[in-house]
Amino acid sequence: MLTWLRNQMKQGTYQNSAVLPDLSEEEIPQRGVSHSRQFEEQHQTKEDFQMINYISGLVFTILFVIGGAIAWNIYLADPTLAVWFSIVWFVGDVIIAQAIQLAAQWEKGVIFRLGKFSSVKGPGIFLIIPIIDQVKMVDLRILAMDIPAQQVITRDNVPVKINGVLFFKVQNAADAIIKVQDYRYAIGQYAQTSLRDVIGQMTLDQLLVEREEIGKSIESNVEKDTRDWGLEVTGIRMQDVDMPEELKKMMSRQASAEREKRATITKAEGDREAAINLAVAARTMTESPGAMQLRTLQTVDGLGPTASNTVVLAVPVNIMEAVDQLTQALKTKNQKS
Repeated sequence: MLTWLRNQMKQGTYQNSAVLPDLSEEEIPQRGVSHSRQFEEQHQTKEDFQMINYISGLVFTILFVIGGAIAWNIYLADPTLAVWFSIVWFVGDVIIAQAIQLAAQWEKGVIFRLGKFSSVKGPGIFLIIPIIDQVKMVDLRILAMDIPAQQVITRDNVPVKINGVLFFKVQNAADAIIKVQDYRYAIGQYAQTSLRDVIGQMTLDQLLVEREEIGKSIESNVEKDTRDWGLEVTGIRMQDVDMPEELKKMMSRQASAEREKRATITKAEGDREAAINLAVAARTMTESPGAMQLRTLQTVDGLGPTASNTVVLAVPVNIMEAVDQLTQALKTKNQKS
């Protein structure tokens, strides 16, 4: 009884293993120590969403109660017949309950009859032949899978460590179950190898600048070979690019030098424009007789009326202009003589 209930729970539940493959305890050691650790860590940090096949349990309970009532009435008349009736009724109850399956809106049930592929059913309630049919539920939603950090050497011989995220969904439930042993694990490994292959053909500068193009290139490589598995890759995104500390310091110094260079050029251009404007202003004042006097008065007015600002004009401005005109006249006279 308890064993049957546990099997019912397994058949009618959905585990949201968007990151984790469906691994049994015997399969984990065969996949490698690193994959086993990742499997255990993620199981400790993520809770699986379970959907119980309550229809099957409800039918079993109702039939069990009805059979118990009938068996009790038979027991009052013939105890031996009541025992045989209870056994037959219980077996029939178990078979009927197992025949009722429930798939969520995002699921498809792949049915195998005596080991051979029969059909794909769901979502909703569907019936199977107990013992003869086996059902494998497949999630059709977009799944997200972490691509573990990969140590890659770029084309210009720079070691970097890169991780990313793979987004994919099952397009054909039957192909995903039949053509590949574990499609989650397989596409994850394929994404890792494609990541190393694509990054190995890029330089460090291309890696830092062309992230979107690199993601599309990896996506095309993975989708090209996994399309026959009934899978569709919807996107691959790079997350972190980890470089050696010495290289980070060199890049930081290069960025600081570049910013200092731009600041120096900007300051030099500003000084040049200021000098040009001052030269134009001086030329204008020279050509206009009263421009210098107006500029002087404007400067005096801008000092303000406070007592601390004292301005002394040793010679009036008009006298300075008269002296200047006299000097020009003497130069002209000397030239004529």
